[in-house]
Amino acid sequence: MSKKTPVQTLTDDLQSGRLSRRNFVLQALGLGVSLSVVGSVLTACSGGEEEGGGTPTPGADPAADADTLEKELRIYIWSDYLAEDTVPNFEKEFGVKATVDTYESNEELIAKLQSGVSGYDLVCPSGYAITVLSALGLIEKLDASRIPNLGNIAATFRKTSFDPNDELTVPWQWGTTGVAYRKDLLPAPPDSWAIFHDKAHAGKMTMMDDMRDVVGAWLRFRGHSLNSKDPAQLAQAKADAVLAKANLQSFLSAPVKAQLISGDVRVAQLWNGDTAQAAAENDQIAFVLPKEGGSIWLDAMVMPKTAPNKKAAHAFLNYVLRPEVGAAISNATGYGTPNEKAAPLLARPVPFPTPEEMAKLEYIQDLGADAQAWDQLWTEIKAG
Repeated sequence: MSKKTPVQTLTDDLQSGRLSRRNFVLQALGLGVSLSVVGSVLTACSGGEEEGGGTPTPGADPAADADTLEKELRIYIWSDYLAEDTVPNFEKEFGVKATVDTYESNEELIAKLQSGVSGYDLVCPSGYAITVLSALGLIEKLDASRIPNLGNIAATFRKTSFDPNDELTVPWQWGTTGVAYRKDLLPAPPDSWAIFHDKAHAGKMTMMDDMRDVVGAWLRFRGHSLNSKDPAQLAQAKADAVLAKANLQSFLSAPVKAQLISGDVRVAQLWNGDTAQAAAENDQIAFVLPKEGGSIWLDAMVMPKTAPNKKAAHAFLNYVLRPEVGAAISNATGYGTPNEKAAPLLARPVPFPTPEEMAKLEYIQDLGADAQAWDQLWTEIKAG
C-alpha cells in the first residue's frame, strides 16, 4: 500500500469531521493545492462548517499526485547550498529518494552536462552558465503549472537576462564575491584586491579555483569590466594573477572555510554566504567588497533535457519555494533569497547591495567565442 500524501490525510480528516471545511481550505492552500482541487474535494465531502476563505494559488500541485512521481531524484548543486533538513523532509513527504552531488565551479557543471551521461534531474548554475547551457541545448523549459509557488519569487529576480521569458529557471540564491579575512590576524581590514599582492601574508591566502572570479577580480583591479575581451586588458590581468599566485597557498573555493576558521588561511577570495557560514563558527571572520568592485550573481535551478525524473524534479522545485523551506535554506547558506515570502522568516536578512555598492558590482556574462581565449589564459595562470 502506498503512503498517503498530505492532501489525502487532510481529506480523510475532513471526511471524519476532525477538520473543519475552513481549516481544510487554509491548510490545503498552504500546501500549494490549486483552488480547483480544493473545490472538488469540498464538493465530494459532506459535513463540517460552511466556511470558505483563502487565496487561490494557480497551477497544478505536485503533492496532489505524489503517488505518480518517480521514486528517485538526482540533484547536482554547489556544496553547502542546502539546509540540513531540506532533502530529508522532501523525501519523507513525497516518498522520493534524492541523491545530491556537488561541484565547485560552473565550468565543472557545464563539462558534466556536456558529457551527456550525467543523469541529473536538477542542476544549479549561475546566470552566465545558464546562457551557455541554453545555447548548447542542454536544458529545457519547465512546466510552470507544476510549480505554483513560482509566484513567491520577487520581481527583481524575474525576467532575467538569461531567462527573459521565465521559462527555464527557478531562482535559488544570490550573492557577491569579495574578500573574507581574519580580523584578529590582519593589522587592518583589506579594502582592495591588492591584498593578494602583499608578501606579508604569503602562504596564508587563497583565491578561488574559478577562472571567471579570479581573472575578473584582476580586471576590476585595473578598472576594467570583469567581462572584458580586450587582449591587452586580459594580459595585464594575467600578470596580476601570476603575481598574486606566488603568495597563495592554493586556488581553493568553498573548502577554504575550514582553513579560515582554524587560521591556517587569513585572507581568501570567497562568496559572502560561505564567509557567513564560516563566521558563524568563528566571529573573527569578516567579509569586504574591495573598493575596485567584484561580481554579483544569481544562481538558479534548471532541468537538463536528459533528466529522467521530471515530475519529481518539478515537485522538488515547488517544495523549496515554500516560504519556510526557502528561509531555512538561506538561513543555512548565508546567502540572499529571491523568495520574497521567505524573506521575513530569515534569521539574518541579507540586504540587497546599496546603489553605491551596485555601481562597483557586475554580473558575469557569457564570453561567447572568446571563452577559448579565457580558458587558455586560466591554464597559463595556474601553470605560471
